[in-house]
Amino acid sequence: MDNLQAIRGVAFDLDGTLVDSAPGLTSAVDQALYALELPVAGEDRVVTWIGNGADVLMERALSWSRQERAIQRAAQGKAGVDHADIPQEEQVRVLRKLFNRFYEQTVEEGSFLFPDVAGTLSALHSSGMPLALVTNKPTAFVAPLLEALDIAKYFSVIVGGDDVQNKKPHPEPLLLVAGKLSLTPDALLFVGDSRNDILAARAAGCPSVGLTYGYNYGESITLSEPDFIFDHFKDLLPVLGLSHSENQELKND
Repeated sequence: MDNLQAIRGVAFDLDGTLVDSAPGLTSAVDQALYALELPVAGEDRVVTWIGNGADVLMERALSWSRQERAIQRAAQGKAGVDHADIPQEEQVRVLRKLFNRFYEQTVEEGSFLFPDVAGTLSALHSSGMPLALVTNKPTAFVAPLLEALDIAKYFSVIVGGDDVQNKKPHPEPLLLVAGKLSLTPDALLFVGDSRNDILAARAAGCPSVGLTYGYNYGESITLSEPDFIFDHFKDLLPVLGLSHSENQELKND
C-alpha cells in the first residue's frame, strides 16, 4: 500500500474510532429509559444506534423501547392507553434531558481508549502532523472526555456535534476542519468507523480510512467503500510514512 504523500493533516472520529464509549452510553440510555418506565436496551443494541448524535440516539432508543413495551402489554393482555404512552416528541425531549444528566455521570468512567490509540496519536503528533477531532457527540461532553483519557493534547482542532449546523454525514464538519488547518480537503485524511464518517469524507473530498472494529450499526465498514480499511489503529502509521517502532508507547499501549 502506497504512502499518502499528499496528506498534511488527519482528522478522527471519536466514538468507535478512538474510544469505546459504548459502556457509558449504554448506562445513560438505559437509566433514562428506566426513569420513564420503559424497557431498557442493553449494550448489544445500543451500539447499533451510535453515530448520529444524541438526539438521533434518543429517537432510536425510544422507538425500540416503545415497541418493546407494546409487545409486553399485548402479551399480558393489556389494552387501552398506556400510562407511559405520551406523545413521542415529548418523550424524546424528556429522554434527552435524562440522558444528559446520566451521561455526565457515566461518560468518563464508561469510556476507554481502543488499543494503540494513545501511542499512535503520540507518534503522529510528534511527527508534526496536525490532528483534529470530528464527532457528532454533544460538544459539552467532548473536552472533559478527551482530558480524562489524556489525549486532548494531541488535537489542534476539535469539532463537536453542537459546533456545526449539519452533523456528519454532511461534509460541513470536515470542511470546517480543513479551513481551520488551512488545508485543501484532499490533503486531510479522515479516520472513522462508520458509514457516516465515510460518507462525510467523500462529500467533503477527503480521503478516508475505515476501521473494522467500530460500531457502524452492525454493518461491515467495507460496504461503505472507504479508501483504506484497517483492522488496527496503529496501521495508520505506515501509510503516513511512520513505522510502528518509531514510538515506543505502542509497545505498552
